[in-house]
Amino acid sequence: MLEDHLKLLSRSTCRRLRESPAGVHVEAFVESLLAEGYSPVTVSQTCYFLAALTDWVARNGFGDDLGAGLSGYTALATQGRHRGSSTARRVRGAGRRYLQFLRRRGLVPPLRLAYQNWPILGEFHAWSISQRGLAETTLQLYEDILVDLVEALGDDPRAYTARELRDFVVERSRPHSRRRGETIVCAVRTFLRFLVANGRCPEGMPDAIPCFASWKLSSLPRFLEAQAVQKVIEACQPTTPVLRRNLAILLLLSRLGLRSGDIGRIVFGDIDWRNATIAVSGKSRRHECLPLPQDVGDAILAYIRHGRPAIRHPQVFLTARAPYRPLKSGAISRITDAAIRRAGVEAPNHGAHVFRHSAATAMLRQGAQLQTIGAVLRHRSPDTTLLYAKVDFAALAEIAMAWPEESPC
Repeated sequence: MLEDHLKLLSRSTCRRLRESPAGVHVEAFVESLLAEGYSPVTVSQTCYFLAALTDWVARNGFGDDLGAGLSGYTALATQGRHRGSSTARRVRGAGRRYLQFLRRRGLVPPLRLAYQNWPILGEFHAWSISQRGLAETTLQLYEDILVDLVEALGDDPRAYTARELRDFVVERSRPHSRRRGETIVCAVRTFLRFLVANGRCPEGMPDAIPCFASWKLSSLPRFLEAQAVQKVIEACQPTTPVLRRNLAILLLLSRLGLRSGDIGRIVFGDIDWRNATIAVSGKSRRHECLPLPQDVGDAILAYIRHGRPAIRHPQVFLTARAPYRPLKSGAISRITDAAIRRAGVEAPNHGAHVFRHSAATAMLRQGAQLQTIGAVLRHRSPDTTLLYAKVDFAALAEIAMAWPEESPC
């Protein structure tokens, strides 16, 4: 019964919830919030504001369409005297949380208007995950671009021409930086490969998209010296559950050179404590087995025992507050940024990738071969690892030619 879960709610509020459009699933919603680690007080407050939203939806003629009602309430609450109201924010938050619960259960369609307007993008999304192993975050970047593509050229790929595709890429990239332009090119090419695989586009069409000028090995990897990396780690003393988690993450990044996305995908089954190894699921869902150093294993174990929320979840590293979710790349980058600032270290980049470059540079200076570094970093091509040969300044100095000087008259 709802009253058994939410003793802080009045009987009238429970009755309003049962009689509202949310009444069919409200008890399952409450159970899911409690299972995700929300406190009973937070759950009660969420249901109180959800009841306020359903009352407003009923009064304003939205019927059972809670999604449309939430959109109408949001439009009203962001203007006039309601703007910035804490009550309005909490009502909107309760409504969004309930709709997210319904989407996870498959009770309402996902919030992807692009799929409703352009079904071909929904097919591309499913194909990219099943056949290419692309991450959801990558697809979100691509689909923002592809919506513009199908709006400009239509949803019949057989009518696409190389000139139209090139013109779209050039115009779409014009106001952006080179890096964003490369993303646009990659998104369009990936979409065209999907069309080729399904027989909707000529085979050579992806090659018609021009590349942005990019000189191979033209830059130096941005890294921290070994002393600076150690200073960042030492500044993260594991005195709280959050700092225990952050220390384990920093050690994984700096010792094994993991990517930020690798951290959130680590599950308990990936760690082999007996053989001191960890299986990492990298790009395109490729699994690689890496050795687990003693200090890294100790930090992970300390977090699991004394810092991780007591919740059944396959992923090891979770957010610190409910709802407990696996950490995403953005959260990992914020953790590294805070750690670098806490240590007072001057860094060329405050993101997680600076530790990957630092790990590779440290291995090279300790005498590791490029093939070994490539194996640890899980590079698919040896050419990717060649970038780190440029930071071995001592070896490069031995083969550098003397600067020609003008002979005296």
